[in-house]
Amino acid sequence: MYGALIGGVEREIGWAAVGVGFLVGLVAGKVGGRNPVLPVVSAVLALGAVYLGQLVGIAVLLSKQLNVSATDLFLEEFGLLTEAWSETKDGLTFLFFAIAAFAAFSGAKKASA
Repeated sequence: MYGALIGGVEREIGWAAVGVGFLVGLVAGKVGGRNPVLPVVSAVLALGAVYLGQLVGIAVLLSKQLNVSATDLFLEEFGLLTEAWSETKDGLTFLFFAIAAFAAFSGAKKASA
């Protein structure tokens, strides 16, 4: 969903990263209960979710330019996508990672309380 949003509007959106992180933390908190490691695991999972979302976003954008399926591009040219991500990352990219991790950590703590 996050990747489709990035591909649709052709930019990253901070509140979407917050939503991804919070949803990961909320689900983890509800499923995992009061485990003290859960907020940290949620933050790590949120980082992975945002990263994959960014790759999906790049796949959607490239699929429009190359006139191929974003799914095929994602599954068959994963190396190309990670290379494109690496070339386009900036400070804002890492800010979105931090926001998502914080939201996941907070969401997991609140959901397990």
